[in-house]
Amino acid sequence: MIKKLLFMFCMSMNLMNSAAGKMVTKPVEYSSNGDVMEGYIAYDDANKTPMPGILIVHDWMGLRDFTKQKAEKLAKQGYVAFAVDVYGKDVHPKDAKEASELATKYKDDRKLMREHIRAAFDKLVSMSEVDPKKVVVMGYCFGGTVALELARSGAYLVGTVVLHGGLYTPTPQDDSNIKGRVLVLHGADDPNVPPAEVKAFKQEMKAAKVKMKFVAYKGAVHAFTNPEAGNDNSKGAAYNAKADKKSWMELERFLVEVTTGWKQRRQSVVY
Repeated sequence: MIKKLLFMFCMSMNLMNSAAGKMVTKPVEYSSNGDVMEGYIAYDDANKTPMPGILIVHDWMGLRDFTKQKAEKLAKQGYVAFAVDVYGKDVHPKDAKEASELATKYKDDRKLMREHIRAAFDKLVSMSEVDPKKVVVMGYCFGGTVALELARSGAYLVGTVVLHGGLYTPTPQDDSNIKGRVLVLHGADDPNVPPAEVKAFKQEMKAAKVKMKFVAYKGAVHAFTNPEAGNDNSKGAAYNAKADKKSWMELERFLVEVTTGWKQRRQSVVY
């Protein structure tokens, strides 16, 4: 009960900090090795001190309204939320075929993937509105893979969140570079991330002594947070309202814990 009250207090403080201001939302250009990228920033200008920053990485369809709306939702809670661009400005796949080709390009070239997400990280921490010591990266589907690669690169993060994302990496030895805690929100029936991949990931996290919590939602498949995925589990990707709601609450709790530090540090690792 006490922990619940503390959580609600921290959330209310975030909301109070941003209650009187104006929501700022705008595209933000940055570069990655000469490539022009364009993300989307959202924050409340009522915040007079640097606030925790959150990088939100899009799914294989690229930066679109789904990710931007998540940024706006988190900005209302007092965070500086940056929906990043991995593909490049004006690169928007028109269908699943193009999306698969783009996602595969980056999955096959982890160096390029890391360069592009690192550029977004550097842009966020350079902003005066952001506390560079309180940055979290989160990603959806393909974005979950990208988020983990940023963490594995050794970026200074207090947290990494994967929502129905790929867990495989060709360089598991880099798991030892992860700073901060990891939260994985997974569809228990996700055919795109089979049990063998989940098992290997858990073993890698444990071997690297990463503080990780893994939550699997029964009956949920890939893309369970996205209403556009439809409701047919047999297709392998489908929206699940219950899992969506529960996972968002888990995310909110995690963000408060890693950015405020109110929870006891001696937390058991959940595998």
